[in-house]
Amino acid sequence: LGTGYGSAIQFTTLQGTGQIPVLTTSTVSNILQTTATYGGTISSDGGSTVTVRGVCWGTGTTPTITDSKTTDGTGTGSFTSAITGLTANTAYYVRAYATNSVGTGYGSAIQFTTLQGTGTVTDIDGNVYNTVTIGTQIWMVENLKVTKYNNGTAIPLITDGAAWTSLTTPGYCWYNNDYTTYGSVYGALYNWHTVNTGNLCPIGWHVPTDAEWTTLTDYLGGLSIAGGKLKETGTSHWAIPNTGATNESGFTALPGGWRGYDGSFHDITYTGYWWSSTQNGSSAWERELYQGNATVSRNGSNSKFVGFSVRCKKD
Repeated sequence: LGTGYGSAIQFTTLQGTGQIPVLTTSTVSNILQTTATYGGTISSDGGSTVTVRGVCWGTGTTPTITDSKTTDGTGTGSFTSAITGLTANTAYYVRAYATNSVGTGYGSAIQFTTLQGTGTVTDIDGNVYNTVTIGTQIWMVENLKVTKYNNGTAIPLITDGAAWTSLTTPGYCWYNNDYTTYGSVYGALYNWHTVNTGNLCPIGWHVPTDAEWTTLTDYLGGLSIAGGKLKETGTSHWAIPNTGATNESGFTALPGGWRGYDGSFHDITYTGYWWSSTQNGSSAWERELYQGNATVSRNGSNSKFVGFSVRCKKD
């Protein structure tokens, strides 16, 4: 006797029971006119390797990978995506996505609106400045570096420290008396007597009043958080850690430092100081931004002969 067999029958096992990835969309940062930064965090790959991930966006409320998208690596964890090619002053929706062998999972959609379009303005020296609309105001995006008033008269360049401290008339300088290293990037430092001439900015523009600075910071959420929204991101021009910087306003504040009471220079890359045109007794109001936090300081105690940066605002 032996073993008997029935007829052979073919069968196929079912597909695996894996799932699509699980993920969230990260908060937006650095929204400008045509670009923004987003990302996501993939908490589960669903049992299958994530082979592509990124963000997708569009003007519809539920963008998919058939719309515009980035590709930002593989696997789980957090990632950051740079979105480009946007249209100024336009509402978009963005969400993170991740794809495995089962399919594509999405994070929640987040709405954002790009900044209004920029323009340019040229000073009497021929320097061209980008501009940005923030709320109801239009600002220069760079610190002023003009060496003449808008009527063509030269502004005195003061290099000597002792001469600077005794000055009761207009004057300007470059940080460390070095235009190539500092002035070309951070702009010039002007005393308040230069501001007070009313002729420092290009025609049709002016040094903002204390009240106009307040309008700006109020629009951006107040002194405690507006600094982060004003500061350029990264540490190319700001010292580490440049805390809270998102530049979501497009203002792109740079820390030009200051020229002090003894004619010496201080705080380049660490602190930015900008004059207002408003007096405060024997002093004048100004604003300060710092590398170590996201605040704005309103200060009215500095003497008029110290050297600060200037940003011009459109009339």
